[in-house]
Amino acid sequence: MSLLRKKRIFYLLLSFMVVIGLFALRIAWIQTASAFKAVTVSGKTINELAVRQREESIELDPGRGHIFDRNGKPLTGELAWTPILFPVRKLPEEPQLASMAAALGTTVTELRSTWEQLERPYTWPKPGGEPGEPLRLNEEAARMLPKLEGLEVLPYMTRYGPGKRGNQWLGFVTQRPDVIRKLRENKHQPDFALTLQVGASGLEKTLDGLLRGLGGVRAAYAVDGRKDPLGGMGTRVNADTSRYYPLQIQTTVDDEIQQKIEQLAVKMNVTEGAVVVLDAKTADIVSMVSFPFYDPHHVDPAAENWGNKAVKASVPGSIFKTVIAAAALEEHATVPGEVFHCNGHYGKYGLSCWKKGGHGNITLEEGFAKSCNVVFATLGERLSTDAMVRTAAKLGLGRPIGWSDPAFLGGDGLRPLDHEEPGVVFNSLAAADGGVRAQTAIGQRDVLVSPLQAANLVVSLLHGGQVTAPRLVSEIRYKDGSLLSELPTQASPSAAGQIHTQTANRLLSWMRLVVTDGTGGALQQAKWPLAGKSGTAEVIRNNQPLNNQWFIGYGPVEEPQYAVAVLVQNRPEGSKHLAAELFWRTMDVLASQG
Repeated sequence: MSLLRKKRIFYLLLSFMVVIGLFALRIAWIQTASAFKAVTVSGKTINELAVRQREESIELDPGRGHIFDRNGKPLTGELAWTPILFPVRKLPEEPQLASMAAALGTTVTELRSTWEQLERPYTWPKPGGEPGEPLRLNEEAARMLPKLEGLEVLPYMTRYGPGKRGNQWLGFVTQRPDVIRKLRENKHQPDFALTLQVGASGLEKTLDGLLRGLGGVRAAYAVDGRKDPLGGMGTRVNADTSRYYPLQIQTTVDDEIQQKIEQLAVKMNVTEGAVVVLDAKTADIVSMVSFPFYDPHHVDPAAENWGNKAVKASVPGSIFKTVIAAAALEEHATVPGEVFHCNGHYGKYGLSCWKKGGHGNITLEEGFAKSCNVVFATLGERLSTDAMVRTAAKLGLGRPIGWSDPAFLGGDGLRPLDHEEPGVVFNSLAAADGGVRAQTAIGQRDVLVSPLQAANLVVSLLHGGQVTAPRLVSEIRYKDGSLLSELPTQASPSAAGQIHTQTANRLLSWMRLVVTDGTGGALQQAKWPLAGKSGTAEVIRNNQPLNNQWFIGYGPVEEPQYAVAVLVQNRPEGSKHLAAELFWRTMDVLASQG
């Protein structure tokens, strides 16, 4: 074989080996580096998942979006420096344990016992605190803790502050694996953990899809194949770095006012009911207090305290006379200056006036100020059921009144107020005979109105009869503060139209007479000149006759800033009218805000 031919064969074999080598390198790269960079369905790379299999971790922040009041004060997300214990192979020496136990407010024995049994990271609890409440350390206390392996003081996010509040409209979160499994069916959703907490009531529920983030913050430590901790490697904090998520929700509520009204209700020993404060110009919800209060960290589904009584419909009593007065004026069921006669008894249907001996000769204007049952029972028999229902609808009653958008952000719609009840005037129009209409006219029988509807009725009168939907949320922003969506104020007209401006103005002036010459005389001691309408509804609870006490109105009279509705439920018959006092004291809180 010639030398030239041998060289050709050599170079051919060399080229073939180089090609084979390149293919081998490519395959190795695909199986290692490329695969480790591949993104899985969950959005994590294989490399990241492999690292996570060699780690145990604790969630410091679930990454859920936060809710703020109208001034930017956070209503969710309380960040605190919290001591967290991690499993270790060997506990520190006795002197170090003693120093650590003193800083944690516990004993060496309890600390040692807890630490020895740890299989996963453990958030140290607050001594004497509520179950699950973490110990919060200030900067000085955090510095006092010894620097030990297995002990870290880390920023830990609790969803809500400690204690009970009356802001049930905010809601609470809970674990719902069934909901998460359904979310996982959507391939465009992140691979949420089954332990992820989701909204169960209030804004947490109605805005849950907006509040869910892409991932939170976790502190992780290395483990071996048997899940035992690897010493000397410390902890690693993993955090989502999205610029836009989670989203931030701004409400219309002023939490300073909210807290002051909550404190006022506690001071007055109000145990059941609600207070609603609306901005007189926009109908925005400035405060919405429901009692009894609830603890969002510990909710018993069987209890009633987590429900928002401000949006639950109750028997209204004489505040419903505002609707009947409007209907009588609109339908010309009375003539100006007509004189009614009240001797204390209506004479049929078992109806009587609250004032023994009656009011004597009395006009509609005076009957409204003095809340005369005989006057309004008479008007109830004159009015048709259609006229009553139509007028109630014109004033925003008998339907959910809160802000809503059926196609918000191109989706299925948004209604921020959770479990809002529509209320009712008559359960059956066909059965509404004269007696039923007379009882309805004094706010009894089937009539149900929520405190939110009652407060908004006052706003509608202040707007000349135009109904506006009360708004609880004003803006939704990205994490970086840029605006995603504004929720503009929204008119809420009835298909029946609206009452005349002249009628609205007349009712507003009559509300002032309630304070100067009628049942609301106690309001004259308030800081502002006020106007309103009282109500006392008869209810039965556990076979015992009780009263729902109401007061609705506005202030100050000359330049109204707020409309307020107060409901105090299940009061003993003949007891002090707490609703009227809570109304004017609430107005004093508002007057003090400047």
